[in-house]
Amino acid sequence: MKKTTLVVSMLFLYVTAFAQTNEVEAVKAVLSNYHNAIQKLDATGTELLFTADSKIYESGGIEGTYAHYLEHHLGPELKVFKSFTFSYYKADVKVDGDYAFATETYNYAIVLAKDNSEIKRRGVATSVLKKIEGKWKIMVSHSSSRK
Repeated sequence: MKKTTLVVSMLFLYVTAFAQTNEVEAVKAVLSNYHNAIQKLDATGTELLFTADSKIYESGGIEGTYAHYLEHHLGPELKVFKSFTFSYYKADVKVDGDYAFATETYNYAIVLAKDNSEIKRRGVATSVLKKIEGKWKIMVSHSSSRK
């Protein structure tokens, strides 16, 4: 009986760890899809990665929902960039039920289309995601950067 209990317990732990790993990877995929869109300078469809009532905070500013941020901030910015690239990207994700907590660190470089000037920064972002109808969506995103 003890042997059976041990085997069942170990199997449960393995299945739980495997499910947790899959959820972490699913969250990382959402974050990656967002960064890939930014690097392509095309935010088309990125609103599907965020909840309708999301909250975006950037470098000390309250940007509102992602839809507002996209229309009034990110969208216009992407139009004046020649390129936007991320490097040294790392994401740490913790999943707790239907919520996930992510911390991302990275470097980024932006080249402006008007004069090819370059902006280089180190950045960090923290995000809270919620699993809604089987899909992870960003509820809150806060990012900041420094030279």
